[in-house]
Parts: sequence; C-alpha cells; structure tokens
Amino acid sequence: MTERPPAGPLAPSWRLDLPPWLVASFDGAVARTYATAEERMAVAVDLARRNVAMGTGGPFGAAIFESESGRLVAPGVNLVEPGGCSVLHAEIVAIIVAQSRLGTWDLGAPGLPAHEMAASTEPCSMCLGAVPWSGVRGLLTAARDEDARAIGFDEGAKPEAWWRELEARGIRVTRDVLRTEGRAVLEEYAAGGGTIYNSREGE
Repeated sequence: MTERPPAGPLAPSWRLDLPPWLVASFDGAVARTYATAEERMAVAVDLARRNVAMGTGGPFGAAIFESESGRLVAPGVNLVEPGGCSVLHAEIVAIIVAQSRLGTWDLGAPGLPAHEMAASTEPCSMCLGAVPWSGVRGLLTAARDEDARAIGFDEGAKPEAWWRELEARGIRVTRDVLRTEGRAVLEEYAAGGGTIYNSREGE
C-alpha cells in the first residue's frame, strides 16, 4: 500500500491566486465593451489559449459579462494544477471572481443587470451544476463536450440535451460560438503534451 502524505493543518482561510498575466491584462479588457456573442467568446478562448501559453493551467477559459451593456465583469481560467484543487475550472473561477467583485453570491440578484457567461468549452458536469446557482441568465459555449473528451478529459455524467435543462430554468444557451477556435486550443494543448488531469488516473 502506498503511504499517503500527512494532511496539513486546518487553515482558517483560503485564497484564490489568479495568474499575474491575467490580473495585469484585466484593466485593458474591462475598459471596452463586447457587444456580440463572438466578441465575448473571443475573450474566453483567448484566456484559454494564454493560460496554456503562460503555463498557468489547462486549456479552458471563461468570462462573465453584463448581458445588455457587454461590460466584462470577470475573467476565469482553469487553475486545477497550479491551485492543487479539482474544482478550479474556468467557469468556477469566473463565478468566484464576479461574485467577489460585485459583493454577492447571486449574479441575478434584484438591482443587478443580467449577466452572461462565455466558456471556451461546454461545461463539465460540475460546472453545469454551478451555472444556475451562479445567477447568470445566459451561457455561450465554443468547443463541444466531445471535443474535450476527444483529447482525454473526463467531462462527467450530463443529460444528453444538457442545455435544455438550463433553458428550462430561464438561462439562454447559445452553442458553437467560435467552436473551431475553442477546439483548436484543446488540440494544441494535447499536441504539446499538456497534462490531462482526470481523477484516479491509471485505474
């Protein structure tokens, strides 16, 4: 039996460290507006691409915008490996950043504008569950579930027509926005030998 390392002490707090390049680029990105689905998705795909290029995580990016104004509220990138935490998917990180910036756990709270998320790949089963709880009213996706699975990522168990589950909750879903570009980031990551970090590897 393999010996497990001892668990660390219980920490009284937890901190999410965003990549320095992401923080540095945010002021310029937030200064403009993104009117179309393609413009918003281009942000998410670029985040995914840069995350790989900078060696700060996996090939996934997400961004949250005000639906009407097109103002960028929060970026997110996959931080599973550097953060040592399996839940730090790009969508989750974007939700954490958006809710932290706005001071609310509900992006659909009264008095707030409607929000929309753009994700460079369709949500895995975990992120699919997080979308309605976040309060966003729209979801844009680029690469499909099967594109992520094709390079080896485990996307988890999801309803076959998962988008209908969100639409039934009043969340508008638009798929295949810049799918070719989103899929290219996944393929480039795999071709470059990027880690496919599924749980229980080797079983």
